[in-house]
Amino acid sequence: MSRLTFLYQMDLPHRAVAVYTYLHDRANKNGECWPSVNKIAGDIKLSPATVRRAIKDLRKAKLLVTKQRYRDNGGNSSLTYKIYSKNLNN
Repeated sequence: MSRLTFLYQMDLPHRAVAVYTYLHDRANKNGECWPSVNKIAGDIKLSPATVRRAIKDLRKAKLLVTKQRYRDNGGNSSLTYKIYSKNLNN
């Protein structure tokens, strides 16, 4: 049985499942990754707006926490994503 089976048992939109799976595949051993919204959108063939809605869905479901990253000059960079699972010890 897949480690992500719990996703299909939750009441999540397809966009949220797709984004969670993408982030899960790219996360380090701590469950963290930092692709840009545009990178996620391009890779999984969704619009950036749909990816943002999916991120909001995942935050609401307590499967994702985000933190803003900053460049050396103080400008915004991509978010850091920390993924969680309903059946993991994360």
